[in-house]
Amino acid sequence: MNTQEVANRLVELCRQGENMQVLSELYDKNIVSKEMPGSPNEHVSGIDAVTKKSEDWFATVEEFHSSEISEPVVAENHFSCSMKMDCTFKEQGRMQIEEVCVYQVNNGKITQEHFFYSLPN
Repeated sequence: MNTQEVANRLVELCRQGENMQVLSELYDKNIVSKEMPGSPNEHVSGIDAVTKKSEDWFATVEEFHSSEISEPVVAENHFSCSMKMDCTFKEQGRMQIEEVCVYQVNNGKITQEHFFYSLPN
């Protein structure tokens, strides 16, 4: 798949609520995941570690009220999209989250993801 096809598939799966399928289908085994400085799991490498990070995050959610993802913007082997989620977390209550997600694609697989968002006070 080229970058546009990977981007379209990621958006399609996220809109279907199949976020974990994104990891198994589109991510490279040596994926690098970056969060905002100071956040938990700020830098995680490898498909097993990134999968665990995602599973751990989803385990903190009590209820998803809504979520949306924008159409991707593609530039050569990178693409970005914005995500918005309204979630109730088990420990933190209800929160609205908005982030910009930037992905790098090589040989038809996502090799890097980087999330940009404001950390809660």
